[in-house]
Amino acid sequence: MNYTGKPRDVMTLAHELGHGIHDVLASKQNLLNYHPVLPLAETASTFGEMLVFDRLQSTLESAEERLALLCGKIEGIFATVFRQIAMYRFEQEAHRLRREKGEQTTEAYCELWQRMMQEMFGDSLTLGEDHQWWWLYIPHVFQLSFYVYAYSFGELLVLSLYAQYQRDGESFVPRYFDLLSAGCSATPSQLVTDMGIDIASPDFWQGGCDLIREKVEQAKALAATMK
Repeated sequence: MNYTGKPRDVMTLAHELGHGIHDVLASKQNLLNYHPVLPLAETASTFGEMLVFDRLQSTLESAEERLALLCGKIEGIFATVFRQIAMYRFEQEAHRLRREKGEQTTEAYCELWQRMMQEMFGDSLTLGEDHQWWWLYIPHVFQLSFYVYAYSFGELLVLSLYAQYQRDGESFVPRYFDLLSAGCSATPSQLVTDMGIDIASPDFWQGGCDLIREKVEQAKALAATMK
């Protein structure tokens, strides 16, 4: 990878190193069970980013630097969780519209895209008219429909696992390594269940959402000290 000494480069290095760790731990599986399925493929990489992010935050003394790093992380989480969910909902509605009402106009999909994306932003901003065409630049809408759920699933799963790690401490580590070592030898739900976590429990997922809220509150508090 290219390294220019920027925080993003450090996070990217942590991300790719996570993939390497995942590969090494899963190497005991056979060829068919080795590679993790898409919802779990970013588990080690995103977890590694979280570890490095917290380490970097603890070493920065400047409020401006800490806020910049924190806002970058929040924006990345929002893009991976909320925006991908909005895209998934757009794809669902687009396919449903085509099945139930037949061939649609480009304008119909533009209106649908605008509505789905606007729901994500609520009243925080109003999307401009040109934004309605942005769905046309996303090839997976046509080529790999619905796969984007895995981005949101994977990111929120890691945030929830990280929240669990913060609560459990060292006792979490062996269970986490077992998850990575399993590759795709079982379903994601079974692998997480083997860690003693109920993936069907709203409380587990809420832990990840709470972590997002915590970072937003940290950013607001930091910004308040700089006024």
